[in-house]
Amino acid sequence: MKRALIAFLFAGAAVLATTAPAAAHNALISSDPKDKTSLEAGPSTVTLTFDQDVQGGQGINAISVVDANGGHYEVAGDPTIKDTAVSAKVNALGKAGEYKIGYRILSADGHPVSGELTFTLTKDGTGTPAAATNNATSGDSGSSDGLPVWVWIVGAVVLLGGGVFFALRGGGGAKA
Repeated sequence: MKRALIAFLFAGAAVLATTAPAAAHNALISSDPKDKTSLEAGPSTVTLTFDQDVQGGQGINAISVVDANGGHYEVAGDPTIKDTAVSAKVNALGKAGEYKIGYRILSADGHPVSGELTFTLTKDGTGTPAAATNNATSGDSGSSDGLPVWVWIVGAVVLLGGGVFFALRGGGGAKA
């Protein structure tokens, strides 16, 4: 019984030691305009740069530019993706004040990543807000396309433990 317990502990340790760490989600490393900056004129394009490539596809990624009253200024359609950079065209902004840039992108590891930046427009622009085209950028819905790595680890330990248990029960028959 001691040998089986030791074997089980070594096998469990081996499973935990050889499990690859979960791939890290993309992280925003820079933006244009920069977070919490003041601008005299609104940007014509918003560019977000991440630490890993961003997956593309129709309707997968979104960037929104919203004023304090909820008016949207982003150009309809999918953002442009080039390796780690995601860009979206922006219409002329409206009144001076704080604007939020919301984003939701598909990380290199297949998980959605969302966030928000702000900037302040110091002079009134000539634009008027458009109707909202995509609320995916207003926050993470909590959905995920993959399982966390801990689920796989727990499953492996349970299967390994069950195998050891049944192996010990099967080998404990009557001696002749």
